[in-house]
Amino acid sequence: MGDPGGIGAEVLVKALARLDRSGWPHLRIFGDGQRLREVAHSLELASPLTLENVSLQPLSDWEGTPFVWGELTDAGAYAQVGYIQAALDAAHRDELCAIVTGPIHKQALARCGLPYHGHTDWLEAHFRVKRAVMMLAGERLKTVPVTVHIPLREVIPQLSTELILDTLSVVHTSMQKRMGISQPRIAVCGVNPHAGDGGLLGHEDENIVAPAIAQARSLGMDVSGPHPGDTVFFFASQGQYDVVLGMFHDQALAPLKLLHFEDGINITLGLPLLRTSVDHGTAYDIAGQGSASSLSMEKALMMAATC
Repeated sequence: MGDPGGIGAEVLVKALARLDRSGWPHLRIFGDGQRLREVAHSLELASPLTLENVSLQPLSDWEGTPFVWGELTDAGAYAQVGYIQAALDAAHRDELCAIVTGPIHKQALARCGLPYHGHTDWLEAHFRVKRAVMMLAGERLKTVPVTVHIPLREVIPQLSTELILDTLSVVHTSMQKRMGISQPRIAVCGVNPHAGDGGLLGHEDENIVAPAIAQARSLGMDVSGPHPGDTVFFFASQGQYDVVLGMFHDQALAPLKLLHFEDGINITLGLPLLRTSVDHGTAYDIAGQGSASSLSMEKALMMAATC
């Protein structure tokens, strides 16, 4: 359900009320029943807990807590972390084929003493995979950042040919498996303006990025670049590429959110099960007001239902 003080409950209630779930697998909600019923009542929609083929797995320590709207509290932090952990435990018992996550507040993880910056690195550690990769997806554009939640000054020191190649391998294999694209066309951004402009604007693209692309091609992947980051997203949005690999968070996410601010979703690649998520935050400024868009949650649920 995500942060009980944010819009997670609202977008979930709206999405389930609007979607045709015919043929879907059973849906188990890890969240707070009282919050869900409260939101459904305020929106004059059916409570998810009354829907067919839907059940709730509450956390006994936090169920029914009067969570505060629009701010991170200790109760809200421990509850949202608890929902995720309960879902991961269920996945570990092979009870789930997919996980859909509502919006969390990343400071909640730190407040609960967890060493993760978000879902992706937590999932990577839990499932003990070499590399979990965050893909942001909409109908017109799909993007992947090689480095994610780190300061910009740390991007280049963390970039390596091996890291980029590992990311390309996960993206290539996952798009084949999860999206049915036999030979995904992957465009790779340069890290510098104009992809380094032949070394005039930095040598990282020729020394780090280009060798990863060459190795990926030698392994049979359809990879091109390094492309200038100020143009490649346009061509991808026109259908020339299936996905664009950006070198850092905002390079990959800003174009995606320009086109798919309300209906984009987050997909974690490289896991043994499908994980999707809304592509937005807790939106504390509108939490509890009934004005949040559920499009991203709808898309995340729809994709997860294909598991």
